[in-house]
Amino acid sequence: MTQCPNCSNEVSSRSPSGVEQLLCNLNNEGGLQEALDILPILKEESYLKAFPEERKCRAFLEFCGEGDVGAILDLVNDCANEASDEQGSTTSIDALRYQDPMGSMSTGLHVAISSGHDEVAWLLLLLASTLEPERFPPDVVQAAETLGVTREDQTGKVDIRLLEDSESRTAEGLAKELGGKWEAWVNAGWLKP
Repeated sequence: MTQCPNCSNEVSSRSPSGVEQLLCNLNNEGGLQEALDILPILKEESYLKAFPEERKCRAFLEFCGEGDVGAILDLVNDCANEASDEQGSTTSIDALRYQDPMGSMSTGLHVAISSGHDEVAWLLLLLASTLEPERFPPDVVQAAETLGVTREDQTGKVDIRLLEDSESRTAEGLAKELGGKWEAWVNAGWLKP
């Protein structure tokens, strides 16, 4: 992947932090992007070519990182509809609890926390945890009702707060490390399973 297809020379380099990178100048409808590292993009596309069933789960994680609650809900609903139509497809619960093998085994909750998106974190707690309904703030409950979000029975399902990334951190552990607004979440016990 990092060899020139014409001359077979190595075209990747190391960043100052020692990470392999493949830099290029990309000129497209978005304009010129100089010294763009396309290696992560190439790796992801290669991975998705090998595992096309994970495309929606990867999109889900991107939406969590962007804080796009509407897109998350649309994707979760699409996955739920597919699951009822087909046997063996990726269900909404699979997407909700998906752990990214290319991104430190992070869940959507890890991504939301590291990106600072508390709205997404609340949504994921509502959809994929056993946090008691009375522990949700009234404005979160009201927003969920406005969006038409309903909570599935979580019996027999893994609480998203139990899932660990590749550094053995739960979402709570990550929130403790990051501090800031997440301190209140940790102190309130919302991220503790």
